[in-house]
Amino acid sequence: MSTKKVTKKYLLEMASELNLKGAAKLNKVGLIHKIQIAEGNVACFQKITGCTVSPCLYRAECQKA
Repeated sequence: MSTKKVTKKYLLEMASELNLKGAAKLNKVGLIHKIQIAEGNVACFQKITGCTVSPCLYRAECQKA
């Protein structure tokens, strides 16, 4: 389980590897959603309370106590 926040710089690198266009113009939440969809996942970041999905790269920021 991730306990560190993911930086926007790292997210932009991920977006580049996934060939996502317009990623630099998105805010962090929008960028995470776009990456989740590109990876074949549900765009669930900060949308599910009490999520139990683990491991998750975004968990530290998504499920704040």
